[in-house]
Amino acid sequence: MPHVRLKVELPRDSLVTFSIDHPDDEFRILTAHRTAETLRVVIEAETSDSDDLVRTLEAAAEVRSCEVLRTDRRGVLLQVETEEHEPRVAARTAGMLPQYPMSLRDGWQTIETIVSWDRLSQLNAEFERADVSFEIISITQPVEMTDLLTDRQWDVITEAITRGYYDTPRRCSLTDLATALDVNPSAVSGVLHRAEERIIKEFVAEAKPVDGLEALD
Repeated sequence: MPHVRLKVELPRDSLVTFSIDHPDDEFRILTAHRTAETLRVVIEAETSDSDDLVRTLEAAAEVRSCEVLRTDRRGVLLQVETEEHEPRVAARTAGMLPQYPMSLRDGWQTIETIVSWDRLSQLNAEFERADVSFEIISITQPVEMTDLLTDRQWDVITEAITRGYYDTPRRCSLTDLATALDVNPSAVSGVLHRAEERIIKEFVAEAKPVDGLEALD
């Protein structure tokens, strides 16, 4: 399933407004789960004004409770019970399961999730219904290696690994591998080279964009 990274503009509650007023600060949502009446959230805030943040949350109408779990020179760790905002309701309705931590900066929350194409389409519809502004940063589709290689390439490279061809030092030479597969060394070398080419190019294309190099279909 696709791995999706997106940004969502949150309603301007007290925490979001504080993040807009302090655009250089970062707030990480470490966990969030619903109770009978509220949303309980653990927030790690990297801010130069922890006391002001705590006062802001304690005075906020939507916040039921605010507990300081830890403070240090970088910021503060908080547990807050608050109301569930509309973008989260929309995401939950679409069946999206976000990965934690999620980052909040300058009013926008960055979310990563693994979701099916159908649920991604439903998420788009739910956000539009709720009038939620969002931006998809990236979508990546993991590649199964068994789909990347032909059956013959898979068989040969598996045999090579099993016999120690890729060990350091090698426990199996190309000739030994060819003998085990009952083919000539040049044929084995060609199959391995093509398999290695596909694996390496796919890995690099997925890990970091390179000019002129695209993931293989």
